[in-house]
Amino acid sequence: MHQIILHVDMDAFFAAVEIRDDPSLRGKPLIIGSLPHEWGVVATCSYEARKYGVRSAMNIKEAFRRCPKGIYMHPHMEKYKAVSRQLHEIWNQYAGALEAIAFDEAYLDVTQRAGDFAGARAIGLEIKQRIRDELGLSCSVGVAYSKTAAKTASEEKKPNGFFEIPSPEDFVNLIIDRDVRALYTVGERTAQKLYANGIRTVRDIREHQEEVVRLLGKQGRWITRLAFGIDERKVTPYRPEDAKSIGREVTFQKDVGNFELLRDILLLLALYVDRRAKLIGLHGKGVTLKLTYYNMKQISRSQGVFTTDSPLAVYRKAAQMLEQVERQPVRLVGLGIYNLSREAQRQISLDDLLEDAARREDAELQELLAELEARYGLDFAGHLEQIYQTDTLHKTVEYMRKHS
Repeated sequence: MHQIILHVDMDAFFAAVEIRDDPSLRGKPLIIGSLPHEWGVVATCSYEARKYGVRSAMNIKEAFRRCPKGIYMHPHMEKYKAVSRQLHEIWNQYAGALEAIAFDEAYLDVTQRAGDFAGARAIGLEIKQRIRDELGLSCSVGVAYSKTAAKTASEEKKPNGFFEIPSPEDFVNLIIDRDVRALYTVGERTAQKLYANGIRTVRDIREHQEEVVRLLGKQGRWITRLAFGIDERKVTPYRPEDAKSIGREVTFQKDVGNFELLRDILLLLALYVDRRAKLIGLHGKGVTLKLTYYNMKQISRSQGVFTTDSPLAVYRKAAQMLEQVERQPVRLVGLGIYNLSREAQRQISLDDLLEDAARREDAELQELLAELEARYGLDFAGHLEQIYQTDTLHKTVEYMRKHS
């Protein structure tokens, strides 16, 4: 039996959740992300805002220029995560395998459950109805023979859409005269390369296969296969333990030139990253520091370590790398660990044998946190767990910036 895949994509997810919870926002141009006076971008926006040309990932200043009368709001990530968990509970009841792409988007393999496209159609429509009835939200669903075709189908009738692409022939007939960007993985840069060589549509790709491969190499071979409707990828459930790296970054609302503040923020990021790694039982063998300067210049520094089994070890290495970078105002700082595995590789020392190392590290960590409390007027006692929430982390960092 050929596979049958559903692609479910929530409609303007963050904005839709806010509108559901506050009906007074309905029918208005709502932009979720940074506020107009801050640095940052649009996370998502309502369809009313999109009429003004606002779109996801747009610079917030440009969004405000296009839509000055819009309603601008910071995202409430913990609320969206809670709704996402509810969505996954619904999706998992139908999928033989589920591959989540984001909070609000997933591929579902319904081959066995559906039996045929008629059965898949019934499942897709039932999922739409349940999301509407149980969560008060709308989604778009594509039903198709492949992942690429299913994603194309879900976008075909947005918002609140439903579309089917049963075969490669149907897929090709739908997109053959569309722009090359209709194909999966063809982004702006790739499209510009193709345009420069006279290749503008999917039909052009089919007619100039050798040229596409010459221009794009391995990606070109993938694109030419898609142009003929060929995509044999399976729905692969994401497993956190398969991650190659874990990181967290924060963007400041005003550039930061105080490197002592940056070092203090690295401690919170180290706590956050260490917590995520421990939740899925992974250990890293390297630490990465990322900075974006005021002029948008980006740098990344990485160093291997013997173990990243404590937030203090991660913090120390990141702070050491921070001392070695150019000191200019910073817009974004990020910290990560990489080379992840389930194998903990601790160096056995006399301290380990005496079981003193862990206690000393914990005492030093508590001392560093106490210094942060005193320096910025924070209160971690009984509240440190909240730092592991994305919203709280960002608010805490901004509070530290304003009080540094």
